[in-house]
Amino acid sequence: MKVTFLGTGTSQGIPVIGSTHPVCLSENPKDKRLRVSVLIECDRFTYVIDCGPDFRQQMLNAQCTRLDGIIFTHEHADHTAGLDDIRPFYFKQGDIPIYAHTRVLKSLKERFGYIFETENKYAGAPGVTPIKIENKPFEVGNLTVVPINGMHYKLQVFGFRFNDFAYLTDMKSIKEEEIKKLKGVKVLVVNALRETEHISHFNLEEALEVIDKVKPERAYLTHISHMLGFHDEVEKKLPKNVFLAYDNLQIKL
Repeated sequence: MKVTFLGTGTSQGIPVIGSTHPVCLSENPKDKRLRVSVLIECDRFTYVIDCGPDFRQQMLNAQCTRLDGIIFTHEHADHTAGLDDIRPFYFKQGDIPIYAHTRVLKSLKERFGYIFETENKYAGAPGVTPIKIENKPFEVGNLTVVPINGMHYKLQVFGFRFNDFAYLTDMKSIKEEEIKKLKGVKVLVVNALRETEHISHFNLEEALEVIDKVKPERAYLTHISHMLGFHDEVEKKLPKNVFLAYDNLQIKL
């Protein structure tokens, strides 16, 4: 399995529009972050977790030529706003499977009604095959995916485990029975917005607490805001098996 971090930034990305914060002015490529998403390639299958407003650029950066499906964590715009840009994949492959909670599918249909239209559909619109997921394992390609249920303040959000790899983003709390589903993973990705507390996201301390409970071989932090600090400086402070993810980072399992 190969995982590519397509984006590792928070909802505004880094640099933030109009910001003069030092991290936003950094020339280090690792301090420039598109909206959060990962590409998972296993055997001949290719999946994306979330499809934010930077999706087109991310697909170009990754030189992705096939998409077997999109798995959604939740419905917020920084995770869904790029759905229209599946069109090149649709024109080559036909309807693209999308996996999401019923609530998320409802939100997508309201916002992208023309994509879900079945009568008098515009010829240039893409198409999808909606697949409802619940808090129980489901299959994508030749992989069994285990959802990890968490809360993004008051909003339910899914993380996902793929064999030895697990991905959590936009979480603020997670119950112990969900933590148990992560035991034994070799690589864990966790959101870590900043050092100070936030109402709907893990801060750095909370993310490290989750990592300590799971005890993966390696952990990567994502959904990072400019307020966490410079990439190189923050990484020096982290435990030896914890790293800051950055855009276009690739890991193999």
